[in-house]
Amino acid sequence: MFGKKKLADTSPPKVPSGAVFEQAEKEARKNKLDASTHPEFALYGKHVFTGQVADDYLKQHGSSGAILKEHSWVKNHADVVASAMLEWAIDHGATTFCHWFQPLASSGVRHGQTGQVYNMMLKFNNKTNKVEYDFKGKDLVQGETDGSSFPNGGLRATHTAAGYLAIDTSSPVFLRGDTIFIPSIFVSYYGKALDEKTPLLRANDAMSTHGARFLKHLGMEDAIEHGLKANIGLEQELFLISREQFFRRPDLQFCGRTVMGRVPPRDQEMCDHYMGALSTATPALACMKEIQDECFKMGIPLKTRHREVAPGQFEFAPEYGINTVQIDQNLTVMQVIEEVAAKHGLAALLQEKPFDGINGSGKHNNWSIATGNDIPLFLPGPINKATNNPVAFPIIMAAVVAAIDEHGDLMRMSIASPGNDFRLGAMEAPPAIVSTYLGADMTNYLKAFKDGDSKAYLPDTGSIDIGVKHIPAFNIPSEDRNRTSPFPYGGARFEFRAVGSSQNCSMVNTVLNTICAAKFAEFSDRIEAGETAVDIAKEALNKHWKVIFNGNGYDLESQAMLTKSGVWRIDSGVEAIKCLGSEKNLALFDKMGVMAKDEMLAREVSLHDHYTGTVVMEAGSFCDMVNRHVIPSVKAAGQGPLAGLVDAVKIITKAQEVIHETENHYEKACLARVLRLETMVELRKVCDAAEEIVPADLWTLASYKQLLFLDSH
Repeated sequence: MFGKKKLADTSPPKVPSGAVFEQAEKEARKNKLDASTHPEFALYGKHVFTGQVADDYLKQHGSSGAILKEHSWVKNHADVVASAMLEWAIDHGATTFCHWFQPLASSGVRHGQTGQVYNMMLKFNNKTNKVEYDFKGKDLVQGETDGSSFPNGGLRATHTAAGYLAIDTSSPVFLRGDTIFIPSIFVSYYGKALDEKTPLLRANDAMSTHGARFLKHLGMEDAIEHGLKANIGLEQELFLISREQFFRRPDLQFCGRTVMGRVPPRDQEMCDHYMGALSTATPALACMKEIQDECFKMGIPLKTRHREVAPGQFEFAPEYGINTVQIDQNLTVMQVIEEVAAKHGLAALLQEKPFDGINGSGKHNNWSIATGNDIPLFLPGPINKATNNPVAFPIIMAAVVAAIDEHGDLMRMSIASPGNDFRLGAMEAPPAIVSTYLGADMTNYLKAFKDGDSKAYLPDTGSIDIGVKHIPAFNIPSEDRNRTSPFPYGGARFEFRAVGSSQNCSMVNTVLNTICAAKFAEFSDRIEAGETAVDIAKEALNKHWKVIFNGNGYDLESQAMLTKSGVWRIDSGVEAIKCLGSEKNLALFDKMGVMAKDEMLAREVSLHDHYTGTVVMEAGSFCDMVNRHVIPSVKAAGQGPLAGLVDAVKIITKAQEVIHETENHYEKACLARVLRLETMVELRKVCDAAEEIVPADLWTLASYKQLLFLDSH
């Protein structure tokens, strides 16, 4: 009744036909070459709510990722987006949300340089004593916090403290650990910007509005429809040192830089560290790989890693992108660097000049402008073709050159971080003279244009043949690299090399976009008044030609020549910050709708206070280290400049008292600058002289040798 038992099929398996086998082989090869299937990259972008990730989750809630392309979703679709984000968060282990914003004056002191308040995506049912998921559109798009406890330059006070947070729709929400981070702007009860990002967003709008109007005059009919956008790429330099030795340096712990320390017998004179092998013998390589892995999850395209010039110095570089996204990602990268370094027994130093006598660290801001449909403005071929105008490019370049020359003071202000005081002007950092390098071909082309020759730009790309038969000749660009220029043209982009490594680059890009918006508007006004674009551009180039400098920025005669010609030179960061309050600059930012007068003056106060506070911490650390380390070591050794050390503490203590007694923010900052760049520079020589003669076993502070050479320690 059970029937016959079925015998097993012992016939040989069917061999797929040639066509089927070939197709299977193609699919296997295709999958192998798909980087997203590689285990190391499979999570790339999974922790950022944009692109395919957002689309997949929104479709499960009856919508699609297309709604995120219009900022109006915050009014019309906020609940749908919040529901999709909640599910995405839960799937990745996150149960907390945070409005993530950028307070003023945070570089070098605030971890991550952001403000963060964490709220659970939960509600608590008192009737059932259970928790329930709860994250609505209203929670996503807006928040509130105190504004008076952040640096605000007088825009807020304890009795007028309200600060409001609103989502920045230009930058995607991302996830890390158990939290989703919502990039946000931070403003006062009266809508005044209390953060770094709000002015940048306004500057983006100004540049887009006036730039599109300008392009329409140059022949691009659909310019207004597409608008403009600013793209940047931010290279991040840093030092990685032993965490054990880091804890033997109070100055590094409190200030991020050494206020004393003798340069060892070997430093960077052989250039042997630059692009050197990332050795597995130290934790640095594993640390850098984990930093990249963390960033990849959040969709941060941190493509490049390498050693830099100084011992213990390294660099990361991402691919370029929209400025607001790139800045948000760079702040995240800096936080990840510090946290991952600690896991590997390292300390990351992001300050511009942690060590005397060797290279400092920068954050080169590679800046370009493109139309909304990705036509670059700084390449002649594409923009001339899009406008059907063979001289559109030199006219645009004339506006940029004029902006640099007229507003070099603002460009200098934008890089006036405390650490740049020690970095600018040497060791591959440009001087504080704001000129631009264009290269010989571009300079000759613009010269011919302003002199009446409208021939096409034909750069001499050139080629190199090294005379070896199995290495074919290869092409090189027309522009060389001028690392002494603060703002060189590099084909399709300008590289703002003077930006400091610890900086939030929002102010840098706010300035670049605002000054170009103003020039685009000025050119447009004059065209509408009856002048020709070519005549306006020629006049601008003739007037502002002095700002183009292709020579050696370190050459003292060239520096004197540029200064005499009227190119902006502001050696003091304190004086550069003061430029925010000049009538020229107040009028500029107000006219462009980027910052009102009170917002500008608040930034001047905040940045001066930040500078003074940084110096006060450094001076306090100096005195503490002399009293608790250097003097005891000298006494134990029975030799060294004991009297000089005692006098040094007295001099610095007195200078601090004078700073504290001074009320005006600018005057305090001026006193702090003298203390830092004159008094302390001289007095550290006394400490370094003591280190030179005190036996190593009696010297209780970590030496430069122990700090800088991971390979040896």
